[in-house]
Amino acid sequence: MTATDALSDDALLALSAGGDSAAAALLVDRLSPRVFRLARRLLQDQAEAEDVTQEAMLRLWQIAPKWQAGGAQPSTWLHRVTANLATDRLRRRRSVGLDTIDEPDDPAPGVVEGMIDTDRRRALDDALALLPERQRVAVVLRHLEGLTNPDIAATMGIGVEAVESLTARGKRRLADLLSGRREELGFDR
Repeated sequence: MTATDALSDDALLALSAGGDSAAAALLVDRLSPRVFRLARRLLQDQAEAEDVTQEAMLRLWQIAPKWQAGGAQPSTWLHRVTANLATDRLRRRRSVGLDTIDEPDDPAPGVVEGMIDTDRRRALDDALALLPERQRVAVVLRHLEGLTNPDIAATMGIGVEAVESLTARGKRRLADLLSGRREELGFDR
């Protein structure tokens, strides 16, 4: 572990704005996997998630020289940018009818457990896609990405109580959507 590894995201962003490529690389290693997971969950498309991740990170580098330490965390800012970019892509996709295209099969291993896990993930992704956008974003950030309610509130630009309401309604709707599929998804074995 180097001294740079112990620095906060704010500090790394400031160093990278000053031309420190090691700090920039460490910040990419820290933040881009979370940004990608969020984009992948929201878009349900690997290639688009990669594009959104690159765009979000590019925007972070563009604002790095103007970043005000002590305010929002770079990760919170990135989650918000990612959610906005994904929402924009989903809106464009719907306007041209691309949401009717089936998602390609997941190249998971052929073992039974892998198949069950793939079916469960697909069922969750399908159910998430049926949620209203704000509920889907809140549920993904809270329960799949592990963000706290205050971080989600900052990411979405809403209050903590609104986050709690969105996640509670989203979880109830997911439970309703998946309740009749317990046996099919291997939960009653």
